[in-house]
Amino acid sequence: MPYRPEFSGSPVKLTYEVDAIDETHHVSSISIPAERPLTVLVDGRELVTLMTLGAAPEALTLGYLRNQRLVDKVEDIVSIHVDWPANKVAVTTRGGIDDIEQRTARRVVTTGCGQGTMFGDLMDEIDAIALPADARLRQSVLYRIVNTIRTQDSIYAKAGSVHGCGLFSADGDLLYFIEDVGRHNAVDSIAGMMWLDDVQGGDKVFYTTGRLTSEMVIKGAQMGIPFLISRSGTTQTGHAVAEKTGMTLLARCTGRHFLLVTGKQRMVYEPHLLDTSLRVA
Repeated sequence: MPYRPEFSGSPVKLTYEVDAIDETHHVSSISIPAERPLTVLVDGRELVTLMTLGAAPEALTLGYLRNQRLVDKVEDIVSIHVDWPANKVAVTTRGGIDDIEQRTARRVVTTGCGQGTMFGDLMDEIDAIALPADARLRQSVLYRIVNTIRTQDSIYAKAGSVHGCGLFSADGDLLYFIEDVGRHNAVDSIAGMMWLDDVQGGDKVFYTTGRLTSEMVIKGAQMGIPFLISRSGTTQTGHAVAEKTGMTLLARCTGRHFLLVTGKQRMVYEPHLLDTSLRVA
């Protein structure tokens, strides 16, 4: 069994009911997503405050530490305890984080919803990332992934105002699905889950409802995932980082439509799927 730190396992309500008045002056009760601050303390030192839905706070915290390259392996973490009344999560490590002041001094504010941040040194590490060149994604698998997300039971369908991320196998099986108020939180949560379950990214496909920004591409590359797909578009820097890391980006993925913008050699086209009688609604 993979090593797992001690978790508090603190559930929290993900949506709230509020009254709203429509254009006919009719009053009805609607669901809205929760949004709450979660301050991360590492060995008693305040590190960052994340605005989160709170669906998977322990995995989010672990994934954040992983993607910021502050912790090298999950075994370095003794425990992650969430205290929702105080809006804090306390992380206890085995030996502390070396040079934490210096390593967290330089930050880049990203375009992620909720003001995502990346420590600046991560931008300097992308040259060392090598994604598997032999990974392939079949067109039929892409369509299966898009349809799975479309029909997924989700907070977005009930309340809107959240981003969703999913990790899929090479055959299009959904492995993890997380929603949060910011897509950077959702991807960090999945990174944490992968670490906990010792899941490798080399043969996986990552889906996000949000933009394919530099932040999303860097995090996907850090997780070793060669495919990043979205129903939204990409940015110039996201595109440039994807080309630098050799990642395959697919944007505007809705129904049978997609735009393959980088890593084109990994896509396996299946022309028979263009038959209009086979289109997904």
